[in-house]
Amino acid sequence: MLSYLHAFHAGNFADVQKHAALTLALTMMQAKKTPIACFDTHAGSAVYDLAGERARKTAEADGGVQKLWEQREQLVSPDWQPMLEVLAGYNRPGQQCLTRYPGSPAWLAELRRDMDSVTAFELHPSEGDQLDTWARQHGVRVHQQDGLKGLLQKLPPAQPRLLTLIDPSYEIKTDYESVASTLTGAWKKCRHGVYLVWYPILASGLERRLLEALETGAVRKVLRSEVMLDQPPERGMVGSGMLVVNPPWGFDQRLDTMMSELKGPQRLALAHTVDWLVPE
Repeated sequence: MLSYLHAFHAGNFADVQKHAALTLALTMMQAKKTPIACFDTHAGSAVYDLAGERARKTAEADGGVQKLWEQREQLVSPDWQPMLEVLAGYNRPGQQCLTRYPGSPAWLAELRRDMDSVTAFELHPSEGDQLDTWARQHGVRVHQQDGLKGLLQKLPPAQPRLLTLIDPSYEIKTDYESVASTLTGAWKKCRHGVYLVWYPILASGLERRLLEALETGAVRKVLRSEVMLDQPPERGMVGSGMLVVNPPWGFDQRLDTMMSELKGPQRLALAHTVDWLVPE
C-alpha cells in the first residue's frame, strides 16, 4: 500500500516529538569524536511546504510546529536550540509562521558532521524521486526500496557507531509486527546502535502489538516516551510514542524536560510520560 503521503501531516505534534528526540539523540552522540552512520527507513520527500494545498487541507502543523515556533523565545531548555536553528535555516528571517518543514532525512543531513553519513530509504515512487533530487545536493545516500528490509541489508555499518530512525506510517496493520521483527534483527546485528522507533498511539490501541512484541522479545534497554493530546479525538491518533534503544546517558531526563515545556494552552497542550519499556 503506497497511499500515505506525509505532506498532509508534516509538522504536526507527533513530528515535533519525533524530531526533538532525533535531534537530541544525534547531538548527544556527537559529544564523542567518532563517526556515526545515520539511517532513516521511511524518509519521505525530505522537505515539506506548510503553505501548500496538502498541508493546509489538514492544518496539522498549526497545532504542532507552528505553536513551537510562536513560543520559541519562551523555551528554556538549551536542547531546543539545534532544532530551532534548523527550522530557521529552512525559512526566511523574521517569519511569524513557518512555510517549510524539514523531514527526518533533512534533520540528519543538517546536523551531521563531515565524518558522519546519512542513508535514507523510501519506497513510494513520487516521494522517492523528490527525495533523490534533494539528496544529491545534501550528500545523502538514497535507496528506493522497503526501508525495513534495506536497513537489515546495510547492517552493521562501516562506521563505529549507529543511529537509526524507524517510522513507517503503520497504514498496514502488520507494520507493528514488522517493525518489532526488524528492530530485533537490527539489534542482533549491531547491539550497540541507538535505534529510535516512532509509533502512533491510537484510540483502538493497535500500537500494543508493537509494544508487547518488544516487551517479550530479545532487545534490551528500550526507553519509551509518549505524548498525549489534552483533547484527543474519539477516533484515530490520540498521542505519539517514541521508543529509544540504547539512549545516551541522561537522554530520558533531557527529553522529558523538552516535552514538558510544550504543556499549556498557548503551546501544544501535551502530557508527556517517559519510562523503561524494557530495562537493561
